[in-house]
Amino acid sequence: MNPIATMMFLTSLAIGTTITLSSHHWLLAWIGLEINTLALLPIMTKTPHPRAIEAATKYFLTQATASALMLFSCLINAMQTGEWDINTPSNLTTNSLSIAIMMKLGLAPMHFWLPEVLQGIPLMTGLILSTWQKIPPMILLLQISHSVNLNLTVIVGLTSVLIGGWGGIGQTQIRKIMAFSSIGHLGWIITILKLNPQLSLFNFILYVVMTTAMFLSVITLSTTKMSQISTSWTKNPALTTTIMLILLSLAGLPPLTGFPPKLLIIMELIKQNMLISASLIMLASLLTLFFYLRLTYIITLTLSPNTHNSTIWRTATKPSLVLTIINTMALTLLPLTPTILFT
Repeated sequence: MNPIATMMFLTSLAIGTTITLSSHHWLLAWIGLEINTLALLPIMTKTPHPRAIEAATKYFLTQATASALMLFSCLINAMQTGEWDINTPSNLTTNSLSIAIMMKLGLAPMHFWLPEVLQGIPLMTGLILSTWQKIPPMILLLQISHSVNLNLTVIVGLTSVLIGGWGGIGQTQIRKIMAFSSIGHLGWIITILKLNPQLSLFNFILYVVMTTAMFLSVITLSTTKMSQISTSWTKNPALTTTIMLILLSLAGLPPLTGFPPKLLIIMELIKQNMLISASLIMLASLLTLFFYLRLTYIITLTLSPNTHNSTIWRTATKPSLVLTIINTMALTLLPLTPTILFT
């Protein structure tokens, strides 16, 4: 793709996100989401492959459906309340607005588009879809968190954690694994949204950091399958080890970065006397833990770190300062958790 065109589409992405984040008006927020969607479609189809075209079509249809439902809900809300302010949705439209935004995020049971779309696009575009594109809908949900239905968020959150673990168990493609990982992590975030929006935002920031670290690492190694990572010991043993640790961080094992949000969410649910929900989400997350540990085993323990004689196996990867910083953040932010939460 022409660099000028790429820069124009990326600028449109930034503008759409900025409009949504800075608006107090439902119509402006909707316009920002539409600019985001339309800017990402050409980036998805920059390689004219049938799978990329199919992924872009599925993404467009899903986002258009969610946008239509959101606009319809906003119009009804404006008719009932006489205003377009985001912070004052009516009781009738809150559920439909929440469902429309959850569809844009890819939460279960509206998740069917996410694994297929992510599998059909390049890794860098998948990184944008998994992180940047989820920022505007998540901020909108945080803005209306005081009026969302608690039962809806808990049910959708538990379903997403269950689907995220169950769907990822049999996968070997990295992009599909990251799609189900995204569904599971967003399930944790949505579960606590009504009770503690600040904790949801904290969890979302750490999700973006860990997902970015995983995508940048596999982009550096140019791998799309787990079997390819298991043979990358000789190319870059340090990065392969880091990928293993990032997977464990995504699983939420201490003392890595992914542990604090899960611990704090369980503590908050117990504090709110939601013992059944806390128990169910912990049991559902065991599926996610199983497939992360299984992937860690496949990557690191199925091939010994031996040195091959062929020069093809010794292809060096260029070190990157950004990759180093983001990987460090994805693994070592546990000591900063109290500082981040209480400042």
